[in-house]
Amino acid sequence: MTLLDSRLPDLDVSRETLDRLTHLSALLEKWSSKINLVSRATLEDLWTRHIVDSAQIFQSPRHHTGLWADLGSGGGFPGLVIAILAEELAPELDVTLVESDQRKAVFLRTALRETGVSGRVLVGRIEEIPPLKANILSARALADLPTLLSFTDRHLSPSGQALFLKGANWKKEVAAAGESWKFSCERRTSITDPNAVVLTIGALTHV
Repeated sequence: MTLLDSRLPDLDVSRETLDRLTHLSALLEKWSSKINLVSRATLEDLWTRHIVDSAQIFQSPRHHTGLWADLGSGGGFPGLVIAILAEELAPELDVTLVESDQRKAVFLRTALRETGVSGRVLVGRIEEIPPLKANILSARALADLPTLLSFTDRHLSPSGQALFLKGANWKKEVAAAGESWKFSCERRTSITDPNAVVLTIGALTHV
């Protein structure tokens, strides 16, 4: 067994999982020459900036069953990383990747197929698709927190949790969200950026 990253001691994964993540990296670099999946400036440090950054939200046993819906999956972060980790660590978890861009959806389906992991790609706008009633929602670099909470209200089950990776302006976003929503919010400093955080949101109600 090999550690995914020294900063993620709970994610002790097999060589097969690491190979799948490596293949995902290669696919991303190949496809990024054709469509904009992630910022080109981040490709040189893809493992830390995207894979490890995404993997850090998959640590709690509570995240290992039910439906995990990743909103605005784009280049597959964090959704594809979650699907790859779940194949080994949480085989009972159902992963759905929501993406409105048809070309990005093709990439997501290709990556799932070529890495050999289970997952569903749902093509459509987040605010228009039927409510997902997900146990876990995730999003990264998608929208500000007030907008994300409107998506959460539509797609998260009452007892579920939302996991959002947010940047240095997270405090302002939480304050802005508090003007329209009541919610529980736990903060954990990102392991890849000391100014960024992982927010765990629950108990959401409209003010």
